[in-house]
Amino acid sequence: MSEEKLTQDELSEEADDGIIELIDEENNVVKFKLLDVTEYKGEKYTLLLAAEPNEDIAEDEVVIFRLNEEEETLEPIEDDALLQEVFDFYQEETEGEDVYSDDGE
Repeated sequence: MSEEKLTQDELSEEADDGIIELIDEENNVVKFKLLDVTEYKGEKYTLLLAAEPNEDIAEDEVVIFRLNEEEETLEPIEDDALLQEVFDFYQEETEGEDVYSDDGE
């Protein structure tokens, strides 16, 4: 995913219907469900799930972007260790919560 310009209002507005549309490197629209926004070490991160079948993203794969509030963008994270740290932190914070289910099961 390339850097995506998305304002806070747009993020909130799109999150209301549960779907965020981003543009990939080939200018294809990729739809995501906003799982959550979390803060880790003073930075905010969005956690997204694919909203429709995608050959590059597994159905249960969480995609994480840094939320740059100053520039109002979602920035890709190239550091695999940081991605894992953010994901582990998120899992610890939501331990015991059913954050992946849409149907309440």
